Amino acid sequence: MSLITMTGELSRVLSKRDVFVLALGAMIGWGWIVQTGYFIDQSGVTGAISAFVLGGFMVSVVSLIYGELASAMPFVGGEHAYSMRALGPAGSFACTWAIIFGYVSVVAFEAVALPSALAYIVPGFNVFELWTVAGQPVYGTWVATGVIGSVVITSLNYRGVRPAAQFQAILALVITLSGLTLLLGALFNGTSPSSPPLAGAGIGGVFTVAIMTPFMFVGFDVIPQAAGEADVSPKLLGGLIGLSVACAAAFYIAVIWAAGQVATGATLVESSLPAATAMEIAFDSVTIGRIMALAGLAGILTSWNGFVLGASRAIYAMADSNMLPERLATIHDDHDTPSTAIVLVGGLAALAPLFGEQMLVWVVNAGGLGMVTAWLLVVVSFLVLRYRDPDFDRPFKLPAGYAVGALGLLLTVFFVGLYLPGSPSALAWPYEWAMVGGWCLLGVVLLAVAGGLPTRTEAKAHLSAQQLED
Repeated sequence: MSLITMTGELSRVLSKRDVFVLALGAMIGWGWIVQTGYFIDQSGVTGAISAFVLGGFMVSVVSLIYGELASAMPFVGGEHAYSMRALGPAGSFACTWAIIFGYVSVVAFEAVALPSALAYIVPGFNVFELWTVAGQPVYGTWVATGVIGSVVITSLNYRGVRPAAQFQAILALVITLSGLTLLLGALFNGTSPSSPPLAGAGIGGVFTVAIMTPFMFVGFDVIPQAAGEADVSPKLLGGLIGLSVACAAAFYIAVIWAAGQVATGATLVESSLPAATAMEIAFDSVTIGRIMALAGLAGILTSWNGFVLGASRAIYAMADSNMLPERLATIHDDHDTPSTAIVLVGGLAALAPLFGEQMLVWVVNAGGLGMVTAWLLVVVSFLVLRYRDPDFDRPFKLPAGYAVGALGLLLTVFFVGLYLPGSPSALAWPYEWAMVGGWCLLGVVLLAVAGGLPTRTEAKAHLSAQQLED
């Protein structure tokens, strides 16, 4: 079996600003609007901030590791190239398929979050009840809105990465300004409602929030996915990854603190859009709360946009190395985008609204396991390459690389353990584990259709060809 060769190729059109806002916009998307009340209710303001400090620290370490690897291998697909060089085809398949699961879970989340936001803004939005899932009704208006949103975002990405990046920059600015407005409202109008520091949940509450932080921070790794389209020096590419994580962590912590200053967790968790409710209370204005909800729509679209881009590039990279069906490596003749992969991701997102609002929690938790598993394998790849290829050109090289890698390994193993049975924050049976199992089964089926894993010799030849093209 030989590796496929496509006639088209991706173009390097993304500036350093485009790369940064793609990652930042993907990270600070919609989750903080809809989940802030849950965070505070589960672990209190102190506990929620502690969880984000813990999660942010883990992601920061991993992002630095990504930075070195991305600078050394600025190829489309990111994790796919790193794990292929270090772990071979089997390890690369596991790593890349896991991160695609995380990305697709975010895209599915946004397809459900969009109608959730409109239900908050538009009175009487929930009509035409179709069925119930886990006791929650599924409305025809939800399904229609999610499908239409999927078509729009998929079309935007289909037509080119540059328009998608420009769209991202505008909406990321709107989100940032909204978060700053909430912070100002809390500073001047906050009442610091009394509540137990950890909301009576103790360390279990902190871990319950901590397992959601990978989902909230995922997005920095969109930079490596789009590295093959970035007109940025390898060294700067590595630095932008770490900077985007630092900015996202500061944003999340500020929003949690601000929301906790104007309302209790019990109050916020009763709202479908807790951040909008916090804004409404801070300024004593229903109108401002609804404006915050509108800004939240921008967050939905930035995450949605960023992860359609990231997931489609990872799928393209796997197909280009014969791990997925060949057609998924098609590059559009006019738009220079992995068009078939984009359509696949958009189609999967369109299915999510069929499961209703409960899907929001399921995809956050199940998708988080996929992300952390991929990050664990990236850290392992980093350590393997440091040992096996010490002279490999690394424009962004970490000092004390083995120490950073060992810390990253410890943190990612710890986080993977938080999702497993026996942990107080383990994935729920059957829905969340069914999503994980279903995704694994889909990967096995697509790999079989593609003809199985390439040999190590074919994988090495493919990586060499990528390096020559770069």
